[in-house]
Formats: sequence, C-alpha cells, structure tokens
Amino acid sequence: MRPRRLSEVVGQEHILKSGSLLPRLVAQNRFGSLLFYGPPGSGKTSIAEAIANETKSRFVRVNAVMSNVAELREILTAARRRLEAATSAPASAATILFIDELHRFNKSQQDLLLPDVEEGNVRLIGATTHNPGFYVNPPLLSRSHLFRLEPLAATAVVGVLKPALADVARGLGERRVTAEDRIFADLARLCDGDLRRALNALEVLVLGLPEGAEITAAELEVFARERRIRYD
Repeated sequence: MRPRRLSEVVGQEHILKSGSLLPRLVAQNRFGSLLFYGPPGSGKTSIAEAIANETKSRFVRVNAVMSNVAELREILTAARRRLEAATSAPASAATILFIDELHRFNKSQQDLLLPDVEEGNVRLIGATTHNPGFYVNPPLLSRSHLFRLEPLAATAVVGVLKPALADVARGLGERRVTAEDRIFADLARLCDGDLRRALNALEVLVLGLPEGAEITAAELEVFARERRIRYD
C-alpha cells in the first residue's frame, strides 16, 4: 500500500500541500539533499520512494544499522560512473541515496558522503527519528533541506486501512474480510499515529481469521491486550 506519488501520501499536509516547497522542488526535479525527521510510521520512506518514482531516478536504499564504509564507497563509486556514462545526464542517470536511520551513522561515515553530496553525484535523502541537530554532522546538515514530519492523525490512518482491507492487488482484499468503521477508528487510535504499525496490525488481525470473516471488537480487544503485555 506504499504510495507511488507524492499526491498519494496521506497526512503531512504542512510540507506536501499544493504550492509547498517540497512538491515544487520535486516537480521541477531541482532538489538537492533532503532530511526527513519524524516519528516511526509517519511516511519518511514512502515520501523518499515517491520522489524517486516521480523523478525517474535510480533509488538505492541503505539502512544505517546494517551498512558500512565499504558499502557506501561502492554505492558512491557506482553513482559517479553512471553520471560519467550518461552523455546528457538524463534523470534516469541520477542516483537518490536513501539512508534510513541516518542518526546511526558515525561522524566518519557521514563525512564520507560529503564530497559526492556537494558535487551532486548523489542526492541524499536521510530519514531519522532523532533530532538532526544532535545526530547529523553540521556540514551535512547545512547542505540539506530539513523537513519535519508529524504523527499521522487517526483519520489519515483510517483512510489507508480501509482501502488496504479491500484492495485485492496491493492489500488484503483476497481474504474478503470485513470490518465496521469503528474498528478502523479504534485500530488507528491504538497505533498512535504510526501507519506502518497500523497496517501490520491489520494484517495480523486478517490473517488470524478465516476468509470472509469480520473483524469484531472482540478480536481487536484481544490484539490490544497482547500489545500492552508485550510492550508495556
């Protein structure tokens, strides 16, 4: 159910509404490096992938927890070669390097990115749940546009959960499970603005029921009780 265009992203109207800076930059394909700072499940990765789709850029995703200097060097070298091989530097030759949990990179790893970010060999999109002022090196921060994302409102979460339950191609529609509107609303409140968590919860509920069943308040209550026990 991940959005394929910025216009499909739910919530975050303060940075995505028509006429705002980010949609204008993407529409003109004239953005540099971007930093998205916000809580889990607020849409940081979704926005990054939507930007890559709209600009027809090569998208390389790295998780800072799993990555290392050798991998970064390899990615940056490949990005430089793509640009050198492109005679007129088409949009498809551009590389968007998306680094999830950027705050996990140490100073030397972040410094490694600087030359290629500055020369435009890659366009960095970093996602972090931690304040960039404390966790991102000042030179990298000064070369990036910073956008802060907010937790999603319950209505925005419901607006994704309902299509996800019915969508056959991308969602859970093949299971033919139904639910009343109040179930979606309660599930959205339970997940506290985290859309990824809400979608995962819906999937667990659906897979735990026979095909064609209905999600009732009883199933949601059992699920909520287990979540409280596990994560209290």
